Amino acid sequence: MNKRIINTIFITGAVIGALAGCQQASQPEARDTQAVSASQADKLAIDFQKYTLDNGLTVILHQDKSDPLVHVDVTYHVGSAREDIGKSGFAHFFEHMMFQGSENVADEQHFKIITESGGNLNGTTSSDRTNYYQTVPANQLEKVLWLESDRMGFLLQAVDQKKFENQRETVKNERAQRVDNQPYGLRSERTAEALYPPGHPYSWQPIGYVEDLDRVNVDDLKAFFKRWYGPNNAVLTIGGDIDIAKTKAWVESYFGGIPAGPEVSDAKPKPVQLEENRYITLEDNVHLPLLQITYPTVYARHPDEAPLDVLANILGSGKTSLLYKNMVKSGQAVQAAVNHPCRELACEFQLLALANPASTPDLAKLNTVINQTLEEFEARGVKPDDLQRVKASIESSTVFGLQSVAGKVSKLAAGETFHDKPDLVKEDIERYNAVTAADVMRVYRKYIKNSAGVVLSVVPQGQSQLAVREQNFTLPERQIPERQPAEHVEPIEVTDTTDRSTPPPAGPTPIVEVPEYWESELPNGISLLGVTNSETPTVTFSLSLEGGMLLDSEEKAGTAYLTALMMNESTDAYSNEAIANELAKLGSSIQFSAQGRYTQVMVSSLTKNLPQTMALLEEKLFHPAFLPQDFQRMKSRVMQSMQQQLKNPSSLAARARDWVLFGKDSRLSLPEEGTLKTIQNISLEDIKAFYNQYYTPAHAHAVVVSDLKEEAFLKTMDFMEKWQAKAYAIPTFDNFPEYDKSKIYLVDNPGGVQSVVHIVKRGPTFDATGTYFKSRLMNFPLGGAFNSRVNLNLREDKGYTYGASTGFIGGKTLGWFDASSDLNAEFTAQGITEMLNEIKQFKQEGIQQDEITFMRNAFTLSDALKYETPSSKARFLSQLQAYNLPDDYRQQQLEIIKSISADELNALAQEQLVLEDMQIIVVGDKQKILEQLFTLGFPVIEMSLQQKTERELTP
Repeated sequence: MNKRIINTIFITGAVIGALAGCQQASQPEARDTQAVSASQADKLAIDFQKYTLDNGLTVILHQDKSDPLVHVDVTYHVGSAREDIGKSGFAHFFEHMMFQGSENVADEQHFKIITESGGNLNGTTSSDRTNYYQTVPANQLEKVLWLESDRMGFLLQAVDQKKFENQRETVKNERAQRVDNQPYGLRSERTAEALYPPGHPYSWQPIGYVEDLDRVNVDDLKAFFKRWYGPNNAVLTIGGDIDIAKTKAWVESYFGGIPAGPEVSDAKPKPVQLEENRYITLEDNVHLPLLQITYPTVYARHPDEAPLDVLANILGSGKTSLLYKNMVKSGQAVQAAVNHPCRELACEFQLLALANPASTPDLAKLNTVINQTLEEFEARGVKPDDLQRVKASIESSTVFGLQSVAGKVSKLAAGETFHDKPDLVKEDIERYNAVTAADVMRVYRKYIKNSAGVVLSVVPQGQSQLAVREQNFTLPERQIPERQPAEHVEPIEVTDTTDRSTPPPAGPTPIVEVPEYWESELPNGISLLGVTNSETPTVTFSLSLEGGMLLDSEEKAGTAYLTALMMNESTDAYSNEAIANELAKLGSSIQFSAQGRYTQVMVSSLTKNLPQTMALLEEKLFHPAFLPQDFQRMKSRVMQSMQQQLKNPSSLAARARDWVLFGKDSRLSLPEEGTLKTIQNISLEDIKAFYNQYYTPAHAHAVVVSDLKEEAFLKTMDFMEKWQAKAYAIPTFDNFPEYDKSKIYLVDNPGGVQSVVHIVKRGPTFDATGTYFKSRLMNFPLGGAFNSRVNLNLREDKGYTYGASTGFIGGKTLGWFDASSDLNAEFTAQGITEMLNEIKQFKQEGIQQDEITFMRNAFTLSDALKYETPSSKARFLSQLQAYNLPDDYRQQQLEIIKSISADELNALAQEQLVLEDMQIIVVGDKQKILEQLFTLGFPVIEMSLQQKTERELTP
């Protein structure tokens, strides 16, 4: 459910990245990597115990004592595919309701109890299942089982009309934020409506239709719960530092007395076929026209699923793919991808491309290129590297997926829910190893060649002429059965003697050790911190070069960003595609990026392939080709991305926020990637000059987490000796704008159904034990947790938003306070008023003692979760280096958390939460919200981000 999401989508990653499915990501390659052997597959297996309670609840236990934490997942085999026509969104609606308390758990307490226990939690809904999960310190396991069993057996007693109405508004706000107010947000809904016949379980999305949510009442929802949420339709999976015997006893005690629900049988697959192409057009608030072609195929784990996945990889996964060569490299598309997402009942083969308007007049041209690419594939056939890439990807993704208990538990839960086999690792490896070139060509001819699909054109408003073809399919009017009044639903009768009236006590607090790390230097003197971690045979390495966007000149903002993009392109010895192919065969990745203060190089590899991976890093780091054709392609891509950002309300709000905080003429007020104007100013010579001046060890540091010991890892880094330091200065910034009173800064977003709001002021820069750290402690009950004052008011009480938060953001030289929310447009002014009132009241009343207790527990007990994975260990090491923190800084923080007084926290609130210094940024539909804004009594300033102008509006 992602309770506290702030939806920040910058460009097409929101579109391409949303395409998830069985298709594995293209990964780095090795020249002699072979298919994973049976013995290797056995090593990758996940140990588990499985049994079933008398009431039908399937229980899976996995013991992993490497970290003092446990992950609990309860998966119910019910998603939107089990819903009735006219009652869409029920499964997702109940995902929300399951967090609203049960007979023995008060309203809003589920999140509070887990947060205060040092854990994190959430829930997700898909077409086929709903799951709820928590990761907590190991001593909190019994408490989690108490919570989960209470909402399985005692939820209906607590569901009432008020909660129902509240969560109905929350779900509407979620849909508005994620679908209706987002560019391309309706893409999946429109495709499903055209691909599947009316009434097919996949013909609507899990979020559902607003009119369906408005149609039903609380008894409809209760009936849905009683039908599908019994223990016999659930899988309880527990992994981590557990005592098997004690865990089994707790499971029996808390879940054993819950009676089975109605019998549930597995749904039968329902793949579909189309007789002819269905062309549909969606006019949207977008800059980049989008073409998506969707062919129906099989269903999950059908024998043809694996070869279809391989086909998708060849056609459209990364720089090795044919679509990349024919569309992206040629400059006709900004991005292109092919995926084969599979679900329980049906799969879809999706080809997607975002047109580059500068070179592609309409989507018909892209459609022609796709058809030509398919013909090229048929003539080309399947090459050995194609199969090797996918097999390396399967091994690599499997190994990296075993790095967290949550990852292993998720795999076990899904395997059991859908296939009655918790651990499918070996089976998956075997079925992909078995795929042949002939298999891939066979499924291409059977499911794709000359087949009919849904051809979706997403075009800017008023430009339907850009579509592939005129629309030939119109969704039939929905036939909603006459609603039968829902009967009163009685609660479930649980027969056990377990005392559920109070949470069970936690066990002894686990001892959490900060990762033991070693300090060294790379051959050129770069500071290196490392952790030797033997849990998986992997290497996670990062190299940080300080400066990043701060090194840009204002007139050429985006140089650091564009240089990093170029570092991911061709080298002297390898073409773009060739080096991507080499990495993919290794199952490795090397990624350059420039974000904020740093340019970073991220490397991940299986340990056995580290020498080859580091050889490729040496090539990329020291021998970039900086080809003119790569530069023009990257520059055009960035500029088209910027045009799209101007359609995204979250991006607009971030730009306006930075302008208000740092001044419109500062480099800090511009996006990392620059603006249309500044990118136009950058030449290839500027990129080469930036590389020569700033890609140097002078301000660099590195971290590594690996199963290799220090000496063994350093041997793979000998090539760094040739990298010589060149001194450079990192600019500092000041002269920021000062404000004598609060104002509203409005950015018009015509047609927006929500208003993105930020209330901001500059604040303290990062420190580990001073004002910044203590201000974060002070802010936690105000807006730093789901159960904070701001979120409970705006989301749970008023129903104005899907989520609201406040926080302090701090770096080395910059810091600010930010209160933010995406508000329902009609409640924009009321939402702002409530946010300001909560801040004001917090200052006046002061922090409450129970809020201090909540903060202390949440900040101290969560240590058990901080250092589990290689990535989390690497982040810990990077922070040590970046801020030159003492080894015992975490112990100092714990002492502050335990001893800080209400008086000190209240003094910080008085000092930091000065309402008169706060400026209000609103991105919304001016016509809808302007009159509301005038009622707030602040000056309203309209901002034009492109023109860098502002003007005051009057009533």
